[in-house]
Amino acid sequence: MIDSFAFYIRRIALFLTTISLLAACSQFSSRPGAITFHNVAARYNAYFMAEQDMMEAEYEMKKAFKENYNQLLPILLPMDSVLAMPVKPKLQDAIKKASIVAEKHQNSKWIDNSYILLGKSRLYLGEWADGLEALRYVYANGRDESDKNDALILLMRAYIERKDYANALGVAEYLSQQPLDKTSVRDFYLTKAYLHQQNGEYLTSVAILEETFPFLKKSTETARIHFAAAQMYDRLGQYALANKHYKSVNRNKPNYDLGFYSSMNSLQNEVVLNPKRDLSDVGFDRMLKDRKNDDLKDRVYFTMGLLAEHKKEIPEAVSYLQKAAAASKGNLQQKAYTYLQLARIQYESLENFEVSKAYYDSALAILPQEAPEYRLVADRKRALDNFVTQYTIVSTEDSLQKLAKMNPAALDNRIDAIIEAKEKKRLEDEEKARKAQIAAQNASMQQGGGNPLVNGNERRWELYDPALVNQGKMDFKRAWGNRPLEDDWRRSSRPLRSLTSNTGTGDSTATAGTQQASSGMKKGTPEWQEVHDLLKKNIPLTDTLFAASQKKKEDALYNLGKIYRFDLKESNRAIATFERVLADFPKTQYKDEIYYLLFLSNEENTAQKESWKSKLLSEYPSSTYARLVTKSVDTGGTSGNAVKEYEAAYKLYADGNYTKALEDIEKNLPAYKGGSMEDKFALLRVFLVGKIRGKEAYAQAITEFMRLYPTSIYLPRLKEMQEFNSLSMGKR
Repeated sequence: MIDSFAFYIRRIALFLTTISLLAACSQFSSRPGAITFHNVAARYNAYFMAEQDMMEAEYEMKKAFKENYNQLLPILLPMDSVLAMPVKPKLQDAIKKASIVAEKHQNSKWIDNSYILLGKSRLYLGEWADGLEALRYVYANGRDESDKNDALILLMRAYIERKDYANALGVAEYLSQQPLDKTSVRDFYLTKAYLHQQNGEYLTSVAILEETFPFLKKSTETARIHFAAAQMYDRLGQYALANKHYKSVNRNKPNYDLGFYSSMNSLQNEVVLNPKRDLSDVGFDRMLKDRKNDDLKDRVYFTMGLLAEHKKEIPEAVSYLQKAAAASKGNLQQKAYTYLQLARIQYESLENFEVSKAYYDSALAILPQEAPEYRLVADRKRALDNFVTQYTIVSTEDSLQKLAKMNPAALDNRIDAIIEAKEKKRLEDEEKARKAQIAAQNASMQQGGGNPLVNGNERRWELYDPALVNQGKMDFKRAWGNRPLEDDWRRSSRPLRSLTSNTGTGDSTATAGTQQASSGMKKGTPEWQEVHDLLKKNIPLTDTLFAASQKKKEDALYNLGKIYRFDLKESNRAIATFERVLADFPKTQYKDEIYYLLFLSNEENTAQKESWKSKLLSEYPSSTYARLVTKSVDTGGTSGNAVKEYEAAYKLYADGNYTKALEDIEKNLPAYKGGSMEDKFALLRVFLVGKIRGKEAYAQAITEFMRLYPTSIYLPRLKEMQEFNSLSMGKR
């Protein structure tokens, strides 16, 4: 009886002890024992596993992220939900584990960290609203100041990814006033540098990075940040400082590609700093001979092409870029950039407009649609398509009209000379092609067979090169016109597209391009006479035909001027073309519109601008264009000293006194703050910066204008200027 009573008492005591222990370990208890229990349980169970999931997910995302060394490397890994898709299960598991801490360990000191981890996971997955809410919760309810600061740093990064730079700057201002530990200082500096980099403020970004490097240990990530800093110094024109960071890359355990690009860009800057250096003895030859760089030869040749262009060695630049295109092995994006550079050089430096168009076509065919240049290249390609059409009309009609003015005997002799030259060239080309094919076949047989047309070490098959394909299409169309697929297509009557002059007298032109039989034609034969008559048929020998040719030429010149002005944004060429229309066709039907377009195009020449306005108002006072000019003058004026000071600064600008004008603008700009002409002064400053400080500073000034004056009426124009300045600078 006593034994059973004792057993009963022990059972009650055990039950009461268990109850008291459970009460003491409650997640709502403030007792030291309970807090210690939940700290340990949270840290080494749920939070530990969630942290491991996050580390593995970030590692996989870094491995999967494809660096584009043609673009500015972002300082921090972008929070991209597409990039996070392969690791979505790990991130979801991290969210689940972090949520356990919030649900079962409320009195743990790891609850703030768990909310930060949860918010970060949701941001990676693109769940922005939930991620931002979690971070704001930590800031509002967090118990540890260090954790609250870490949440704000991550919140700032989230704002940057959403391009909400105003809120990101607000968070940065608050954090700059808070006491941060060493790790938080490092993360804050990197995030703030990332903010200014993404906002185009490279000078501020690199200044912050210079303060950050002492906090960074040697690692591949540190090497990458040095590379990003060097790229920004490049864009600022500070090539010596850029080289300092390129060399730091190789002291911080870079991967092979990062080390290669840093070494190559460093060599590039050495040539820029010392233009007299010969490209053959800088070090590029060693990079080309290194077998480890076989798949990167296209990038080396590309860089050499940019440097040759920088040194005004245009033929060498074209040669290097063509080698870059030929050396591309699967890197289609790099090949697209190479085609873009070739297109730009052919257009700007060589004025080979049809070849430029062919390269733009090739670039657009392989450039990814998500590439930042895609839309711009597509727009320029469309503009150049129209441009080449109009330019060909002008060239063709010029040539035909010059031939029409010759006496009959001289004209017949000229046509025969054209046929003879074309026939000779055709036979020579056929012979060269035949010899090349035989040589390729012999070489292939010596190496043990294989098709020489597709062997990568021999002649490249033309259909594998988009540029050659497009060029061939244009040559065919120019020679034969738009032909349906049918038998005996060469015998059909075709319109003459253009003529070639081989006499060296300066008569213009392009080729007749009649395809003949493999054996050469003989003068005096019916076949020769047929070609002769076909060419002569298209020459405007009567007054009616000559007038029609003149009308075609007038319309094409007018269209060319508008393409220059509105599509290609080349005011000087637009002015020259419009003035040619007025000179060649004094009674043109487009005169009033051309006066107006010349008024718009003479942005940098006030005297000419006023002259064309006066002509328009005096000759066509009641026209729509006269009303547009009057309206722009009425709405553009402002009373007070600002107008006079602006006119004074603009006169200095128009007179070429750029340094003085820029000094006056920058000294007086604060006085115009908030005024109606503030953005107008700022716009003039952008032009002046471009004249004095070069393209990199010009790009920076455009970016600053767009940030400071987001509602300015000049913003669309600035965006166009930014895009075309980016394209004209080329890719490093």
